[in-house]
Amino acid sequence: MTATLPDISARIAQRPDVDMVARTAARARNEMLTKPPGALGRLEDLAIWYAGWRGHAAPRVLAPQVIVFAGNHGITGQGVSAFPAEVTAQMVANFQQGGAAINQLARDAAARMDVHALELDRPTEDFTQGPAMSAQDCTAAFDTGWNAVDVTTDLLVVGEMGIGNTTSAAAIAAALLGGSGADWVGRGTGVDDDGLARKAEVVDRGLAANPSRDPLAVLAALGGREIAAMAGAIARARSLRIPVVLDGFICSTAALVLHRVDSDAVAHCLAGHLSAEGAHARLLNAMGLEPLLDLGLRLGEGSGAALAIHIVRAALACHSGMATFDEAGVADG
Repeated sequence: MTATLPDISARIAQRPDVDMVARTAARARNEMLTKPPGALGRLEDLAIWYAGWRGHAAPRVLAPQVIVFAGNHGITGQGVSAFPAEVTAQMVANFQQGGAAINQLARDAAARMDVHALELDRPTEDFTQGPAMSAQDCTAAFDTGWNAVDVTTDLLVVGEMGIGNTTSAAAIAAALLGGSGADWVGRGTGVDDDGLARKAEVVDRGLAANPSRDPLAVLAALGGREIAAMAGAIARARSLRIPVVLDGFICSTAALVLHRVDSDAVAHCLAGHLSAEGAHARLLNAMGLEPLLDLGLRLGEGSGAALAIHIVRAALACHSGMATFDEAGVADG
């Protein structure tokens, strides 16, 4: 039986809630630790948030996973990137050989890393002429992401590679949040002013050619296979109560699709960093997310989110490893 976009919607809806017993216990533990109340700032909130999703009052991050999805885009023929489409496959080879930035960052974070190339020899269609993907293609990509998540992982990072995908992400953001192409496009791989104007014009033409604003229809019409796969992985993580660290602008548009299906669908996600792509902040604001880091990154690949694994791990090291006042024999003022 061929899956349809409503099938994806139903799968997104079948998700567990946060474990409030564990969250309450984690909050109570936080109040007993040997520090003034609130002294660790956002690290305290982060630890309590994580504990609720993992169902344990004093958890640790022991098995993080980084997944990079790659896809090719038909709109590259419109001159929206400073690099040719062939670079996608070349970078996938680099990932597989361990030579990219994300390989180093994943290794440094002691994270398992997986790479999934999605039909690179069959790019999506040019969305200025109609939908980028059929419902069947979009669902297949979503399923790739869903099935890529290791059920034993305890923190997930999803990243991407795909020449042209900042244009696709900008089109999704514009369709779901409003505005024109000029409101959402950025320089991506480093296009000049003419290239930036061309990206905005391509987005506007894509919006006109694909008028539906249903979130999953937008994903199929304006997205790429790697974006649909990231959405699938994020949704699968929710079904397993695995917290997710979102990467930059493109990854966040995948989360935005889920958020527009149901705002609670990304409650298990946090923003790892603020991308140098100018519209990223507005996209995060629309989902009520505050980034952990702001380092001027715009690489993609999951790089900023992989860095944030260290922050999550540090928050939990303090929360789960610190002594309580009673254990330390310290008077609780």
